[in-house]
Amino acid sequence: MKQVRLEKPGTFAAREIPEPKRKDGEVLVRVRRIGICGRDIHAYHGRQPFFSYPRVLGHELGVEVLEASGGGDDLRPGDRCSVEPYLNCGTCPPCRAGKSNCCEALEVLGVHIDGGMQELLSLPPAKLHRANGLSFDQLALVETLGIGAHGVERAAVKAGEFVLVVGAGPIGLSAIPFALARGARVVVMDVDEQRLDFCRRQGGLAGTLNPHTDTLPDALRELGGGDLPAVILDATGNPASMQGAFGLVGHGGRLVFIGLYPGDITFNDPDFHRRELTLLASRNALPATFRGIIDLISSGKVDTRPWITERLELVEVPDRFEAVTGSPGQVKTVIRV
Repeated sequence: MKQVRLEKPGTFAAREIPEPKRKDGEVLVRVRRIGICGRDIHAYHGRQPFFSYPRVLGHELGVEVLEASGGGDDLRPGDRCSVEPYLNCGTCPPCRAGKSNCCEALEVLGVHIDGGMQELLSLPPAKLHRANGLSFDQLALVETLGIGAHGVERAAVKAGEFVLVVGAGPIGLSAIPFALARGARVVVMDVDEQRLDFCRRQGGLAGTLNPHTDTLPDALRELGGGDLPAVILDATGNPASMQGAFGLVGHGGRLVFIGLYPGDITFNDPDFHRRELTLLASRNALPATFRGIIDLISSGKVDTRPWITERLELVEVPDRFEAVTGSPGQVKTVIRV
């Protein structure tokens, strides 16, 4: 079968390898769509933490069941599924507490172990979320939406709160519909005017800001009716943005880092205490989040169609990955297998 592997930073290789057998108790699936996200781009450029080479990337997956486990999971050949790519142990304290997303022994497909840039995979049935009414494109974007949705869950966003989403890439975009669904007043900030224009076209926002042209925090207070945000969701993974966010949260507010920076973040402790801020990390998503997102897409309340701005065939990845993922205005690239 065809497989594309990242051999080292900047170098993909297309290979033919033997087809895998279905493992005991698992489900054999055919990969149909792969979403490319920031983790994949960081890995390509050598900036992904928790990572080693060579590695088969791909964790945003829309798949078709080929062989079911026969273990009572009720999956059948032909079923369409979104993949929850977080393989957890099930026995450590966070797993026992229902926080499988931050399992002590967590392995993420395409990061810690080989992922979906290949034709076939054998996966545990519990990691397959069936949705036969959705397209493979839609299924491949469920995991991306899960990252933003979990960040909103971590922030415990409430109706009427002023929420600032920093970073209008796919992860920031994935947080917006869930903050809006909770009745928040949402403002988006980014340095890329094309991405801000994309956000404005989707509707529902209280405003957008560009820190290169807008004066902060005054512009934020103007949009907030004199107030600073009660919640900031930073999806940039940029240390300057993340550190600067401490000065933009209102007193008593919550700051959630959805984006990951592979280094140290510092802040002024007296100011942190004076404002009595709550700082939260957000990692991955939970199984219930996947199922909730599938319901929202199925009902038409979340529309992922405008997100896909570029497409690739799997065999094109070695030659076109860098150009496509770096193209101006690019929101989400999807690979067809």
